Amino acid sequence: MTNASGTHSDAHSAPAGRGPWSAPPGTARINPAGRRLVVISNRVGSMRGAVRAGGLAVAMVDMLKASGGIWCGWSGKLAPVSPERPEVTQADGMTAATIELTQAEHDAYYNGFANSCLWPLFHNRIDLTAFDRSYYDGYLKVNAKFARVFAPLFKAQDLIWVHDYHLIPFAQELRAMGCRQPMGFFLHIPFPPRDVLLTLPNAGRLLQALFAYDVIGFQTDRDVERFVDYVVNEQDGRVSGDVVTVFERSAVVRSFPIGIDVDNFVQLAGSAEAKRQAERLATRRFAGRQLIVGVDRLDYTKGLPLRFLAYELLLETYPETHGRLVYLQIAPPTRGAVPEYAQIRAELEGLEGHINGRFAEVDWTPLAYINRAYSRRALAGIYRAADISLVTPLRDGMNLVAKEYVAAQDPADPGVLVLSRFAGAAVQMRAALIVNPYDKVAVAEALQTARHMPLEQRRNRHAELMRGLRDYDIDRWRTDFLEALAAAGARHVAAEA
Repeated sequence: MTNASGTHSDAHSAPAGRGPWSAPPGTARINPAGRRLVVISNRVGSMRGAVRAGGLAVAMVDMLKASGGIWCGWSGKLAPVSPERPEVTQADGMTAATIELTQAEHDAYYNGFANSCLWPLFHNRIDLTAFDRSYYDGYLKVNAKFARVFAPLFKAQDLIWVHDYHLIPFAQELRAMGCRQPMGFFLHIPFPPRDVLLTLPNAGRLLQALFAYDVIGFQTDRDVERFVDYVVNEQDGRVSGDVVTVFERSAVVRSFPIGIDVDNFVQLAGSAEAKRQAERLATRRFAGRQLIVGVDRLDYTKGLPLRFLAYELLLETYPETHGRLVYLQIAPPTRGAVPEYAQIRAELEGLEGHINGRFAEVDWTPLAYINRAYSRRALAGIYRAADISLVTPLRDGMNLVAKEYVAAQDPADPGVLVLSRFAGAAVQMRAALIVNPYDKVAVAEALQTARHMPLEQRRNRHAELMRGLRDYDIDRWRTDFLEALAAAGARHVAAEA
């Protein structure tokens, strides 16, 4: 265990001339700034489990290890009384610092403002947004607690990278405590249009909190445009290149589209577990049939009911698909305490029964719907075996499933990606079949096109998609962000000198 109070003086009073951390060989690509990295996110899992889990964990772990960095956040546990000191553990050259929350804190901060207010609002679901002032107060209190508990671990030369909508006010709290380290924020979900954002009480205060950061990152240029539109037209902000000035502070505002570790996922698709999973699909209930696969968290933003209805329309319109096609939808449940998630689960179970009841034969069930998670290796095998991936969210910041599906394919005989135009990934992945997820006729027709796409066209589309994945992979995403953060921090130091 690390003594959390032992570095308290480094947070605010370290000598200005202290040199940066000296990077070991090969680290420059991971952290070009050559400084210790501090990552703040809502949740910190086990460091071994993080690598298996994918997503943000995979993106961060190598970088944290290379810089001897710290990952701070909620432990995932609830306690009768929330402690004021973090639990600090170390492994493989990196540190994890976590705190527990009380049930009341979790209900207001996480289930309340973050996931019953910001999540639906940022996905344009005003109808599902719960505007509750007690939620907002709880959100601010937990952000203040994160800042108060974790700040003693920081050093003056650290780069602080804060992730996602749970922690928008975090840097503002640190600045109020006197912390002057370069701080960056990355929003993994979409940013809403101005008129949608204006429905949020205290939207101005929330956006002002963002300008405590030196860099504000988004997934796509469209998100940047929506953010700048609000700042300029509602707050009289000024824009010069990628620098936005408002609330007497300036921040670099740019898009940094998150990628995947392409080579790693290619290797996963060739692993023994992936091959076993693919062989199971090929030799059991899906044998000799084309396979459509969808993999999504059970969430109303993913467009799953509309997706089921589009598949039903395909079966209805093209009877030759009967017995020759299976749609496998994997949708692990999430956020069970939020009522809307229980509702969508019930809706999907009803649609599954309706479609199978209408079309199934004794030896064929057209829709397989599974409510549990699979390992990344098993998913790689499922992707590899699938002829078509159906990724049709109604709104998504990026969607890495689309990228992982492409990476898992056999280049000699690749499958086809059907992708929503409202996923951030669609900006980069134009060689997919891009669809409007609200138009079930268009989705059904895209599935039919994918079923009959010639091999040469599938190969050409796959090769173009892979070029895009490699051009902006996970390394480039984190390198670009950290370079921008180090440069912006240096400019602020120079301006204040």
